Amino acid sequence: MDIPLDVEVHCTDGRCGRSAFIILNPASEEVTHIVVREARPSKLERLVPIDWIDRTASEVILLNHNLEDFKHLDLFRSTDFIYTEIPLHDTDPRLTALWPFVVPSKRIVDDNIIRIAPGELAVHKGTTVRATDGRIGKVDEFIVGRRSGMITHMVMREGHLWGQKEVSIPISLIDKIDENVVHLKVDKKAIDSMPRIKVKRRWG
Repeated sequence: MDIPLDVEVHCTDGRCGRSAFIILNPASEEVTHIVVREARPSKLERLVPIDWIDRTASEVILLNHNLEDFKHLDLFRSTDFIYTEIPLHDTDPRLTALWPFVVPSKRIVDDNIIRIAPGELAVHKGTTVRATDGRIGKVDEFIVGRRSGMITHMVMREGHLWGQKEVSIPISLIDKIDENVVHLKVDKKAIDSMPRIKVKRRWG
């Protein structure tokens, strides 16, 4: 499906805005959403799932949902996304990739790791991480499996400004998440012994 940018977007019962961005899954490089900017005066930008698109033409995108459904979609926050150079659209460079998700530079053997879909993990960058014996760092980003497209690891940044390091923690070691804190099942010593996983960041 060709998805034109900066064109009219219509719900089943009326115009809802104009297409502004395309959202990608960094693991599969598949389009997951489009961003639709509402008309003035609000100019709010909403994330529209790709399966909401009924059909497209050179100057219009038609959705299969109504305006009321559209008003309940999540807002697009540009601070949560980053531009990428993945060439999915030849006529407009305004593409974005989902952030803070990255992919491993080599395949991770994750048979014993709980894999979570990116949209199902309600944790933001900077969330506090606590081991069983106290605070240990903050969430930096998440590693998405190349083949599965699922989150396999949380990348945590620990230490102070001049001595920071990144640690890749399997999702299976997360005990619970509450009040903006990620609680782990292991202590600080176990975290320090974990191997580092190199990730591939294709955007800049």
